[in-house]
Amino acid sequence: MAKSIILIPSRLGATRLPNKPLLKINNKSIIMHVYEKAIECGIGDVFVTTCDDEIISEVQKNGGKSIVTSKKHNTGTDRIAEALEKIKLENEVDYIINLQGDEPLIDISDIKNLNFQTVNNNSDLATLACKIDTSEQEKYSNSNIVKVVTQENLQKKSISKAVKFERIIDAKKNNYIYQHIGIYIYKKSILKKFVKLNQTENEKVKKLEQLRALENGINIDVAYAKTIPIGVDTKKDYVELKNLMEYKK
Repeated sequence: MAKSIILIPSRLGATRLPNKPLLKINNKSIIMHVYEKAIECGIGDVFVTTCDDEIISEVQKNGGKSIVTSKKHNTGTDRIAEALEKIKLENEVDYIINLQGDEPLIDISDIKNLNFQTVNNNSDLATLACKIDTSEQEKYSNSNIVKVVTQENLQKKSISKAVKFERIIDAKKNNYIYQHIGIYIYKKSILKKFVKLNQTENEKVKKLEQLRALENGINIDVAYAKTIPIGVDTKKDYVELKNLMEYKK
């Protein structure tokens, strides 16, 4: 049976919200909220990968596992690729899930479904997407929300190949448009191949790393997610999420 692990890239240097991983919600850091969600999935080993001593200390003092990586990485994908080389379990691992470290309300069932669909489909690379409601038409023209077009209807078929990813899209000219959720699962060999590829011009212009895969012949499968995780990118996001989570408690 295929073995998966979860790697959570994290760093303190976010320009819009410095020290984001260590900010507290319900007296627990954001990175530990995400780490504990990953553990709850029961998929496999979980590691936080980071170049920052403060994050290493935070994870370890709370009983978690972490891997020190270089400060030179441009993306989280590069960071998890280095981390994979340092894990003693590497020869036993088939798939690597790249889980964003700033989404403490990520739905565990969506992560588990992504892993199941990927392994069952023998996918090289897969990600998540959710529906865009008819009341959310403004999302099609919002460049901060990435859209993915799939070959088939995800609500009828649990997984389908991505046709393209766009920041702005004409809903009238495309079928099966979904809101992309930036969680990825890589077959080990594909992750190693991907990080060796040069950035494509389209990737640079649109600032969408996944285009590098498509434009180099790597298929991306898309699994259906039930919910949209709330990310933390700004102080406003943090305050709103903090209020939501502490109120729910």
